[in-house]
Amino acid sequence: MKYAIVASGGKQFKAVEGDTIEVDRLEASVGDAVSLDQVLLLVEGESIHVGTPMVKTAKVSATVVDQFKGPKIDVFRYKPKKRIRSKVGHRQQYTRLKIDSIEME
Repeated sequence: MKYAIVASGGKQFKAVEGDTIEVDRLEASVGDAVSLDQVLLLVEGESIHVGTPMVKTAKVSATVVDQFKGPKIDVFRYKPKKRIRSKVGHRQQYTRLKIDSIEME
């Protein structure tokens, strides 16, 4: 099995060829090709390449499948007996990527 651990948006994701991952929003349109160059770990069968901190010659190619919003999160703060209330909502923007290939140059 061939897979890689990639960093995107300050988070780490396990990328397997053919699977999809959801990363923080990237500035790309649906159908665009995206290259993830921050590869931390690459596993090809029995061989394991560990980066210090990145694997310099590794690259993950992906295609943008969808741009979507996550679930709504409501934050409600109040202080009892003081009439202080605040309600704020937030929806995070995400990009769904289909992993096309994991390459070692």
